[in-house]
Amino acid sequence: MQVTVENLNSVKKKLHIEIPNDVVVRELDQAYKNLKKTAKIKGYRPGKTPRSVLERLFKKNVHSDVSSKLLQDSLINAIKENDLKVIGTPKIDSPGLDAKEPYKYDATVEVQPEIDELDFKGLKLKKNLYRVSNEEMSAQLKMLQKNLAQQKTVEEARPLQKGDFALIDYEGFKDGKPFAETQKTENFTLKIGNGQIFKEFDEQLIGMNPGETKEINIHFSEDYLNKKLANLDITFHVKLNGIREEVLPEINDEFAKDLGTYETLDQLKNAISDNLQEGYKKRTEQELNEQIFTALIAKKDFEVPDILVEYELNSIIADVERSFAYNNTSMEAMGLSKEKLSEKYRETAAKQVKRHLILNKLIEQEKPTLSDEEIANGFKEMANTFNKPLEEITSFYKQKKENLELFKDTLLNKKIIKLIIENSIIENVAPEAEQKKEEAKDEAN
Repeated sequence: MQVTVENLNSVKKKLHIEIPNDVVVRELDQAYKNLKKTAKIKGYRPGKTPRSVLERLFKKNVHSDVSSKLLQDSLINAIKENDLKVIGTPKIDSPGLDAKEPYKYDATVEVQPEIDELDFKGLKLKKNLYRVSNEEMSAQLKMLQKNLAQQKTVEEARPLQKGDFALIDYEGFKDGKPFAETQKTENFTLKIGNGQIFKEFDEQLIGMNPGETKEINIHFSEDYLNKKLANLDITFHVKLNGIREEVLPEINDEFAKDLGTYETLDQLKNAISDNLQEGYKKRTEQELNEQIFTALIAKKDFEVPDILVEYELNSIIADVERSFAYNNTSMEAMGLSKEKLSEKYRETAAKQVKRHLILNKLIEQEKPTLSDEEIANGFKEMANTFNKPLEEITSFYKQKKENLELFKDTLLNKKIIKLIIENSIIENVAPEAEQKKEEAKDEAN
């Protein structure tokens, strides 16, 4: 067998494989011998059918079986002989089998990238020291305040205005006939100004008085989210049943108690501050991770196999689909497709693959280990994060070996990141100062 390896790039190879004709003949002879023993042909005793008859009746099937066997055996040997760390399924360009010619075919394979030893020490990183501002605290309290807000019927005789909650009956008509997508709805609550149905719909409701009816004409744009309404003219028959206004509770100790967990406003503020600081901690970790991988890739960039990028891309798209499903919608309803998402997230997927490969290389290079205590602490952290009983988390990961190995890989990755940070030069900066520095740099350019 003759094998020539063509380097398409550092992670993609094309194998040109040629199997001598004598091997082809031998395999065909053996295949027909085996067939002769089992073939039942009218007019011939078992085992006595001439090969010419077998060739006439079964040549296509025999050639297909023999070519498959030659291809499988030769490809495995070619990969072993050239010490190729193949990932995914090879792409085969295989011609038909000719009994008088050598069997030649091409196989394109992708291989694990070869990454040299990584020098991760002495990276220069910037760590943003985030602090909870008065503005953030105020925004969080206002959000909680709106959650506890109540709607109160407006008793005074006045027209509907922006910010009110309108209680309406409505039905949409297309060409004078009721339309399924805008079917009759009664006592629907709509906050004026939010554009819940359509911005122009809200605007035309303003000024109506309770008990009043009105026709509202709406043209839905071509890119409207609900494709069944896109580019349609709909006439809505609307009746205003009542007006409600939002009443916000006063932010004080009673407000904190109404949330069910706190006795005083100070306790609530402390809890908000702790929660925001935890978010900042995670944000800082993500920013450091981003800097680490950007720096390491800049030091030693490498190509990644398409198949690994596709795996990662499929995982990202699956997460997006799950997110839409959780919110009772779909990609199609949002005017998206897998093709569009693939284009949008391909670069992200490639970066993620590089990160995984770098971490794997550093684990192989530094050989970190995990103690029983570290694994146990990892289970505790997982239980706290997902608010699950420790026994449930431990049982889940220990029931299946692959689950536990995946969990250990995650812990090893964290350990490597910690090792890199410990060996880096970290400059603590105030986020505002860093932002001003970046803005000044942009202005200078």
